[in-house]
Amino acid sequence: MTQMNTNPFEPLETPALLLDTARMDHNIDRMRGRMARHGVHFRPHVKTNKCMDVTQRLLDAGARGITVSTLREAEYFSERGITDILYAVCLSPNKLAHALRLRRQGIGLTVIVDSVEMALQLNPEGLCGSDRLDVLIEIDCDGHRSGVQPDSPALLAIADALQSQGLAVGGVMTHAGDSYICRSTEAIVAMAEQERAGAVQAASRLRAAGHVCPVVSVGSTPTALFAENLEGVTEVRAGVFVFFDLVMAGLGVCRTDEIALSVLTTVIGHQKDKGWTVTDAGWMAMSRDRGTSRQSVDQGYGVVCDLDGFPLEDLIMVDANQEHGIIARRPGSTAGPAPVLPIGSQLRILPNHACATAAQFPCYQALDAAQRLAGTWQRFYGW
Repeated sequence: MTQMNTNPFEPLETPALLLDTARMDHNIDRMRGRMARHGVHFRPHVKTNKCMDVTQRLLDAGARGITVSTLREAEYFSERGITDILYAVCLSPNKLAHALRLRRQGIGLTVIVDSVEMALQLNPEGLCGSDRLDVLIEIDCDGHRSGVQPDSPALLAIADALQSQGLAVGGVMTHAGDSYICRSTEAIVAMAEQERAGAVQAASRLRAAGHVCPVVSVGSTPTALFAENLEGVTEVRAGVFVFFDLVMAGLGVCRTDEIALSVLTTVIGHQKDKGWTVTDAGWMAMSRDRGTSRQSVDQGYGVVCDLDGFPLEDLIMVDANQEHGIIARRPGSTAGPAPVLPIGSQLRILPNHACATAAQFPCYQALDAAQRLAGTWQRFYGW
């Protein structure tokens, strides 16, 4: 690797989180085009970015409302003027008071449930009108995690429980998490149809039972980008598409040169007999996510790039300690000995999972199209 004579990132202490805003804008535009093709509303998941600067780009691109994973996210974005918010994790009793408080503050907060037990607890004070929570029922379309089966008797029981509490069934939502382990584009397309069909089936059963059920919400980044039919769906949710990552690249959902997020790291030492270069970005910077280990190409803890963001031949972060990253040739590589990079050299590492890696940092160092530092964008933490 040839180190640039002038390093545009020299002012930064490492590890630092770099965000290529040109790639990000390209990714947002790609998703906008897909939603326009299907004629559905887009409600992006902001758990990935946790940043108003990024979320504003999504709103400017036509997003209608946002999806969050924590009530802290709902608070943060509502304080910045976004009030149409779906909290897409089943509400638990210890968060009910918090959710109701947000609702009373004028936030259009929608929550989800997948049990009669929780449905019966959502309106303890018998609230009426706009103080009541809006509620969606979570549907399990693939056995990935929570939710009720579309054909289960529990679906109608939950709806009846909501009605008994003076709450309307606002609709259904589902997430095809198993799309992240698909092995081909054809499998993703099939998963997208499975996701759509399950949500539409559930909505149809609810309507037949007398529940209005206006919202049919689906989404994951793979299925959102590869769905061929969204008939019966009213909105789509996705989040990681804004940055993409190596897992998405391994699925064929994006190209490596569309990944907008990278970690800037500095060489701090060598183990020459092992072919190792040691850097100051370990798993505290990259996260412990090893999602590509289940794919056909294992990318270790991340793909190593030069300062311009171009991958270096068969160099990956093969191992990581808390504050140390180990750079070496990919196992089985025929590229020859790894280069000996001088101490002080800097590299960029593409992450396995953008959400997990971004969560390790308090801010993004935003880059313009010429890969120059263009500003610092703050992130936030917490539940």
